[in-house]
Parts: sequence; structure tokens; C-alpha cells
Amino acid sequence: MAQKNTVFEQTLKQKGYWKYTDIYNFAFEWLKDHGYKIKEKKYTEKVSPNGKEIELEWEASKKVSDYLKFIISLKWHILGLKDAEIERGGKKESTNKGELKIKFESETEKDYEKRWEDNPFWKFLRGIYDKYVIRTTIEEYENRLIKESNDYVKEIKSFLQMAS
Repeated sequence: MAQKNTVFEQTLKQKGYWKYTDIYNFAFEWLKDHGYKIKEKKYTEKVSPNGKEIELEWEASKKVSDYLKFIISLKWHILGLKDAEIERGGKKESTNKGELKIKFESETEKDYEKRWEDNPFWKFLRGIYDKYVIRTTIEEYENRLIKESNDYVKEIKSFLQMAS
């Protein structure tokens, strides 16, 4: 079985005015522009008098070597999403209002093609390979993923600040 290691977790919360389609597209395009393939694993939308409730789950993955890949998972939860209008620079703009929560989780996955799974001897060799041969390389990749994940969260925060 491929081995996963979580290296980053963070939750972003925003309450107020922001445009749902803009933040959705920005977050999606950022991942795409950084080489990730994105799967939307879940999308539910409920309408109530208080506004829409939307739940989304994305899994974005990127192969960084023949042995290792990055996975960034996002779980969105939006409450009370309603259409709204704001005035910016003397002009009226249509936007949305509500509560946004995005949970980010980043992990590395070793042996994602399961090449070392066929027999117990190969599994044993993989343990030695991971521990002694490429340990520092794996640590460098994990640090790269942590930095990339931090950058992603900062970009989304900045985008939301511009939108409010």
C-alpha cells in the first residue's frame, strides 16, 4: 500500500462579502497553474430561507518524481450564501454574502504506483530505501510541499481580502 504522510493542515474562515464564483475559480486555477490535477470528490448544495449551504471536496495531486507525489485536499463548507450588492468606488457591484470555511490538508504519497508491494522482500527494501537512501530527499520534498501549501493559503486569504 502506498504510504501517505500529512505535512500541512490549516483552516481558513471568512465571514462577510465575497464572490463565490471568483474564489472558486481562483482556487481551482491556482492549483491547475501549479501542475495539479484536480478531482471534485463531492459537491452538495442545499437551499434554505437562510441562504445556500454548499459543501465541496477537492483532491489535487501532482507527481513530483517516479516515487513521490503531492496531494492537497480542500474541504469547503459555505453557510448562508446569499446574493448581495456592495458599493465600491461609487459603483454598485453584485457579490455574495455568507460564511466560508476551507480546510486544507497536504500530504506526500510514497510509492503511489505500488511498485514495491508485490512481495515482502520488496516491502522490506522499500523501508531501507525510505529510511537511509532517500530520507533527505523526501524531507526536501515535504518542505517544498509545506511552502507551496502556505503560499496557496496566503494567496486565497489575499484574494478574499481584496474581495471584501
